[in-house]
Amino acid sequence: MPRRSKIALCKTTVDQLVATEKELVCWDRDLPGFGVRVYPSGNKVYVVQSRGPAGIKRTRIGRHGDITAEQARKQAITVINRIKRGEDPLPEEDRPKRILTVAELAERYMEAHVGVHCNAHTQGIYEGSLRNHILPALGKMPVPSVDREHVVALHFDLRETPRAANRALMVLSKMYALAEAWGLAPPNGNPCRYVLRYKEGRRERFLEEDEYRRLGLALRDLQTESPTKARAAAALLLLMLTGCRHGEVLTLRWSDIDRKSGEIRLRDAKTGARMVPLSPAALHVLRGVKRVRGSPWVFTGKTPKRHLADLRPYWHQVRDQAEVKDIRIHDLRHSFASRALKEGLALPMIGRLLGHTDVGSTARYAHLSQEAEKVAADRVGGSIDGSTVRPAGSIEHEDADDLRPAATA
Repeated sequence: MPRRSKIALCKTTVDQLVATEKELVCWDRDLPGFGVRVYPSGNKVYVVQSRGPAGIKRTRIGRHGDITAEQARKQAITVINRIKRGEDPLPEEDRPKRILTVAELAERYMEAHVGVHCNAHTQGIYEGSLRNHILPALGKMPVPSVDREHVVALHFDLRETPRAANRALMVLSKMYALAEAWGLAPPNGNPCRYVLRYKEGRRERFLEEDEYRRLGLALRDLQTESPTKARAAAALLLLMLTGCRHGEVLTLRWSDIDRKSGEIRLRDAKTGARMVPLSPAALHVLRGVKRVRGSPWVFTGKTPKRHLADLRPYWHQVRDQAEVKDIRIHDLRHSFASRALKEGLALPMIGRLLGHTDVGSTARYAHLSQEAEKVAADRVGGSIDGSTVRPAGSIEHEDADDLRPAATA
């Protein structure tokens, strides 16, 4: 059964619930299984969860504001009794007959699918695509009324940002696929079908030796400004030294670090649980982070219960001071891979260090691997050449044209 909270759900207490970065459920103190789900957007929906002969069932009752807390409580009692008897939570005559809007479908999609199957980072990405692009354009429209022309118009309006355009298309397509499975959209009615995605040009920018040095000096200055900025500087250094993702470092817990084996054990990385080996330099950075009593987070935010929310503001300060303004925070991960190739590591090994599950993700560095192989071949060839005695009359310096076959008459 869900844990009971210390508050009884009523209009006043529900109004006072504050949205956070991640959705939360507050369960009622007096009625087990009756709760309210608070979304990051601020929407609040009454829900019921109870166990019956067929197992645990959860259903939504209605949005706070559309119904009162007392109305929701009375309906919750009926729903709980039906679940315990093995009946459908809502009788047929009480099920909503009206057609959902895209905004209502999006809310159900985030609750029933994204909130269950996706990690916090992915949830944030989907939430942002809905809030910033999909809902302003289509949110008020009934689900069956959206056709391919509407989707093409939305996609075209975002053409200046191809990645955002394609992501909105992907999210909307998944929403409609699930709506069809749930019986909320007509069969074969996905309006995103046959809408072609834009090509996304991959941006490559890798840190040079002197840029690493300037960034190191800027990070050293950042450490002296405040305790929060000192933790942000340490987090940025760890990004450089491990090739981890932004979110993986932000949500790092002390319990994830195994000092004896010298590794981080990420439980909820983008591609699933994985191990990140720690170099002596990375371990040195972690030793310098002051542990905040009562906080599980390595990089604590303004309160012990929360981690740093975003490193980008600190990164912008550092990169501006270091005069590397065209470097994104994600480019630190690419630079880690580039340096690994220069050190002679093979692509499969780099893929494991970066946590890639798809070899295609690592293949983007293949051209760097070829450059590294060329440099290695030059070094080996030069070493052998220096150890041999050239035949008399050999050519000391050959141009590329001299190596071409002579043309036949």
